[in-house]
Amino acid sequence: MRNSSGSSPKSRAREKLLEVNGDRTLTSFHRELGLLLWDKCGMARNAAGLREALEKIPELRDEFWKKVRVPGEGESYNQSLERAGRIADFLEFAELMCIDALERDESCGGHFREEHQTPDGEAQRDDENFAAVFAWEFQGNGKVERPKLHREPLHFEAVHLTQRSYK
Repeated sequence: MRNSSGSSPKSRAREKLLEVNGDRTLTSFHRELGLLLWDKCGMARNAAGLREALEKIPELRDEFWKKVRVPGEGESYNQSLERAGRIADFLEFAELMCIDALERDESCGGHFREEHQTPDGEAQRDDENFAAVFAWEFQGNGKVERPKLHREPLHFEAVHLTQRSYK
């Protein structure tokens, strides 16, 4: 898809990244986002931490688009520009992961919600409310309009859902 100037959305994003000419490195943004996700949306998580991440990610994304420094040019192969595009994508995806983790108000699989555990400290599932596939439809960046959730119930015939225990 091209606009009236003939440029594609991808080439406009590349141009925008090169034009920022800020003072923060790609690595600094990548590390900050990674640490935030590790601390707030990792294997063990809680609602307060997820909400905190959902406040910080849009702020980090705004700062990225104002202060990132992408060395090189757009006319030739530029690994830094390629990496900048991936980090921009990571900022979008990280926000969606936190939205999804907050919406899925249970412990399940490899993700442990600290507020949902058995008296023995085991992950506590909520199959009645969360035995479903969650698919999110992009509606614009987080603060503009939240992604739309589409839920499809899961039906199990051969396997029966059970509470996992490691004891």
